[in-house]
Amino acid sequence: MKLYQLLNRNSVLFLTAVLVFAMFAACGDDKEILHNSPAQHIAESDKLVMPAAIELPSNLPNGNTRVATFFAEGVQKYKARQKAGSDPAVFEWVFVAPAAALYDATNVKVGTHSAGPTWQLSGSTSDSIYAQQFSPARTATSPDQSIDWLLLMRKIGKTPTGFFADVSYIQRIATKGGKAPATAPMNASDTIDVYYTAVYRFTKKNQ
Repeated sequence: MKLYQLLNRNSVLFLTAVLVFAMFAACGDDKEILHNSPAQHIAESDKLVMPAAIELPSNLPNGNTRVATFFAEGVQKYKARQKAGSDPAVFEWVFVAPAAALYDATNVKVGTHSAGPTWQLSGSTSDSIYAQQFSPARTATSPDQSIDWLLLMRKIGKTPTGFFADVSYIQRIATKGGKAPATAPMNASDTIDVYYTAVYRFTKKNQ
């Protein structure tokens, strides 16, 4: 075999190896993205159409500005409660509180979501916000039968601090899981933690 043929053959083999390696690397990246990363959840949530029930108030003429979007992963906590008037006792699940970690669009854990409900950034007690329901509550049924989507307002009497100081609204969207079991509790002492994920949007009113 002539020298130039050997060189051409080696070049083809080298280029083929590079292409195969690149394909495997790309597949690896896709697998990581598709593995329910916070970044992917947040990116997908920006494509959602908001139900009218949880749309932000228009606040004309200045409107609103999104302050942050976080992905939450954790549990919704429930406990047993006796149904009023049941004799013998029949129990039902009642919501207690969330317990979740918050992640930003770079997949970094940045804080927690817990009873209150409250959201707090890691390593700082000065970056937190409490929320409450509107009256009447602003909710929308999840498309896949998970816990409801919500529009909340900052809690009256609890001033948001630090990073959240100007936030007026919190939307819970893109929920997965979190609903109380369909099977009723058997005892008054029963508790259960139900896995869920969601995306939380924090928005301020423009002055």
